[in-house]
Amino acid sequence: MAKSIADNTDLRLKTVLHVLTEGVWSGGSLNAGEVLAEATERVPFSDHEAALLSGGIPRGHKTLTSATAKLVKAGWLVKGRSGWTITEDGMRATVAFPDADSFATALDAGTPVPADVAIPPAPAPAPAAAPTPAVKTAPAKKAPAKRTPAKKAADAVGKAAKAIEDAGEPVVKAVRSRKAAPKAATKAKAEAPAVETFPQPGAVAVAGDFNTILGAPENWAPQYDEAQLTLDALDQLWKISADLPAGSYTFKIALNRSWDENYGAFGTFDGPNHELHHVGGTVTIRYDHRTRDITIN
Repeated sequence: MAKSIADNTDLRLKTVLHVLTEGVWSGGSLNAGEVLAEATERVPFSDHEAALLSGGIPRGHKTLTSATAKLVKAGWLVKGRSGWTITEDGMRATVAFPDADSFATALDAGTPVPADVAIPPAPAPAPAAAPTPAVKTAPAKKAPAKRTPAKKAADAVGKAAKAIEDAGEPVVKAVRSRKAAPKAATKAKAEAPAVETFPQPGAVAVAGDFNTILGAPENWAPQYDEAQLTLDALDQLWKISADLPAGSYTFKIALNRSWDENYGAFGTFDGPNHELHHVGGTVTIRYDHRTRDITIN
């Protein structure tokens, strides 16, 4: 495996495209968390990359999720709420730039995939192995495997994939089964507009590199009161307004004062950071838990 974090990340980006291409061949589908988990399983984290940051996310995983924006910019990957989709150019890029160095150079330089490069065909199925006579042997006792820091980090990424489905399932069930609100008992309530309610988290925070400006003791810290949004019962949106100096900022939405469930760009679970390019003054951030959408103005 490559030595530097940058080289490792480029190799994992190429692996992301390979994983998505294999999904096209097999007809299966993987969500963003599963794709990243598979990429980090094939290109494990070094000890330095496996170190957990203050939010409980491995350093290498955070670097990788941010770097996937380069695949989108190149036109090789499309990110949506339903998952990640590789483009035809993305599949052809795995052939046009077969080694890690040429791939990284093309990605950084914005080199287009040559028009004469074909989409890679699906691999031929492996021939069935001839049956071998069964031989009874005494079962060998296996020593328990040691979990290295890199393996622990890969496990943490894998758990994030399952959390994507678990996090969305209660909302799907609630939307399907919700009933109309009961009629108000008084005339005043009867004349008031009906408000749809949806299952909401206990708390929603904007965790990013401007938390200290909001008054929190540190940045990227969803546990502090200063980072919490307030739920508007009328439109069911979580909101926070703050006066920020002009500059570029990054952040994520974190639920229940921890990083266990967080959403980045495109509403992706544990996805790349949201970006805020601010001219200075008051800014309002809104989060819709029904759709995971973020609006800023």
